[in-house]
Amino acid sequence: MLWLIFASLTALFASGKDLTSKRGLKNVDAYIVSWAVFFFSLPVLLPLLFVIEIPELGRNFALALMIGGSLNVVGMSLYIQALSRSDLSITVPFMTFTPLFLLVTSPIIVGEYPTPLDMVGIMMIVLGSYSLNLKEKRNGYLAPFKGLLKQRGPKLMLTAAVIFSITSNVDKVGVQNSSPIFWAIALHTFIATGMGVIMLYKSRSKLNQIPKYLLSIVPIGFFQAGVILCQMTALEMTFVSHVIAVKRMSALISVILGCLIFKEPGIKERATGAAIMVLGVVLISLSGH
Repeated sequence: MLWLIFASLTALFASGKDLTSKRGLKNVDAYIVSWAVFFFSLPVLLPLLFVIEIPELGRNFALALMIGGSLNVVGMSLYIQALSRSDLSITVPFMTFTPLFLLVTSPIIVGEYPTPLDMVGIMMIVLGSYSLNLKEKRNGYLAPFKGLLKQRGPKLMLTAAVIFSITSNVDKVGVQNSSPIFWAIALHTFIATGMGVIMLYKSRSKLNQIPKYLLSIVPIGFFQAGVILCQMTALEMTFVSHVIAVKRMSALISVILGCLIFKEPGIKERATGAAIMVLGVVLISLSGH
């Protein structure tokens, strides 16, 4: 059961990334934080090039890197913007919609089709999102959804989830044309470069925040490196569906931490909603693709 330890660590590192990103956003520009997620993961990832076997690259590697890297730059920008505009406990759970969108993108890109268990999981994700804003139910049964979508953060996170549903399939192509760890290193290097260009364009006047709040943004990258390394290690030991099912528990952990550390309101309804959404993701992940 060693894989379970690494998969659980993946979820914890993912929650740590969310927590440190949210904390960093208190003083640091969102574009700088987006860049920091990947740039400060490189001191951990790049040295691995000296200890791993460099794989022979397939003919689709460069195309996958260009498409996946570019989409991840956009997706991560939206992700951090979402965290900056709304509570951690109400934005992060919407990343569990990624498997929902995968049911659309996977058949198109890699020919994977949903099972009946997938459909049950989808219903639970929708029910969980409804529960996140249940206090609005007094204004009508559709009010919880309307209340969420009136907020900028959830809308941005949903858009990011759509993008990540595409990049997840591109990642599969990238790994098939290289190796899991080499793909992670190449992808993070590409994204860090892309985010750096955007940061220089959008936040040039705020670059002084980097040395000033360095201790706040460096841990974000370290947590991101932990996510990638633990996930790849777990994937070598068991099925992908098992690892991702455990990893999605990070949504529930982030909700609890957001309420406890940042004193975000509505912990009961948000934790319940997030737990239902995570269970839906677990069902989808274990549906036997």
